[in-house]
Parts: sequence; C-alpha cells; structure tokens
Amino acid sequence: MQTNCVTAALATSPVQPWPYPHWQLHDVLPAAIATALVQWVPDARFIGGDSGGQRAGRNGHRLFVTPAQRAVHPALDQLACLFDDPATRAGFTHQCNAWLDDAALRLELCLDGNGFWLEPHTDIGAKRLTLLVSLSMGAAATDWGTDIMTAEGTPVARASGLFNSGLLFIPSAHSWHGFVRRPLHGVRRTLIVNYVSPAWRATDELALTPRAA
Repeated sequence: MQTNCVTAALATSPVQPWPYPHWQLHDVLPAAIATALVQWVPDARFIGGDSGGQRAGRNGHRLFVTPAQRAVHPALDQLACLFDDPATRAGFTHQCNAWLDDAALRLELCLDGNGFWLEPHTDIGAKRLTLLVSLSMGAAATDWGTDIMTAEGTPVARASGLFNSGLLFIPSAHSWHGFVRRPLHGVRRTLIVNYVSPAWRATDELALTPRAA
C-alpha cells in the first residue's frame, strides 16, 4: 500500500517539458510517514538559515536517514523500504526513464529557517534522480517550493510548496533549480530523495547499503 502512494502519485502527474522535463506530484507519502517526518527534529542545531547558497555549507548539521536512524525510528525504516521497493524503482524507470538498477538510496530531511537560499544548480554528477517532497506547515508554506530555472539562473516557475507535494526531475545539464531568498516565517521542511550511482563517495549518508554494480 505504501508503494502505491508513490507510484500512484507519479502515474497521475504528466511530465512538464519546459525548461526541462519535470513532474509535480501530490500526496507522495503515506500520511503516517509524512506525520513522522514533521515530528522528527532531533535538535534545533539542524535548523539552518543562510548557508551561503549551498547545502554543503551546513555539512555536519544535516539530517540523513541512515541505517542507525532506521533502527530506532520505525517510520524512517518504512520510508526507506518504500523508496527501495522494486515497484517504486520500476515506476521511476518506466515513467521517467531513470537508470536505477545499481543506484543507492539517499534520503535527507532539510530544515530551513529564515535567511535560507539556494544558488542555481543542476544536481548533475552521481545523482540519478531527485525528488523534493514539501513537508512544511501553514498557509505561507505553499509559496516555499523550489524555483525552477533556466541555464542563466532565471526563475521561470515555482514548484508547489503544498504539504506532501513533490518536484521530481532527472538531473542533467539543463535541470537548473534553486531557492530564491524570501521570508520564511517558520521552518521550511523538505525531504530530498536521491538515487545515486556507485560513484557516490559519502556512503555514510545512504539509507541502505550501496547496491552492487
């Protein structure tokens, strides 16, 4: 049933071709898992503001769903199993042409405070698929979605920040996106789902043991 949430959301989301192929999903996660992610705040130090336009600016203060976290949080274990399920992977492959056979699962919960922004970037490299799931609360959060950009870094669209909606794309030389600085009255909460190639070196960030090539 959990797998159906992801594949059903994808099945009802037509591809948007411009400025690069992307999908806007709704009701991505099962309600119980989404609620658990809203409640997961191990320490206030994981909530960050201006990090210089890059998430790497907060290395050491980032939340990853690791095997250790899965062992103590059943909902995080269910989350990892949901996205590692063969049916979920097959759905992404079939509808998005994602190459996931040897890809490992990386899950990060981002907690962004006022002052946060992200410079234009593409996610190219070892990332095979990116899904950004919005988990922010409150009416203003609907405007906290990721900004979709051109190669020049010009924002041309904004993904929905609606709770449990998601922006999906296959990283490429054209998949420019970021977050234009704007007021955040509260915590912007985003689950980043990545499938990464065997070239990914930060294996301590992975939700499961890396897959064999």
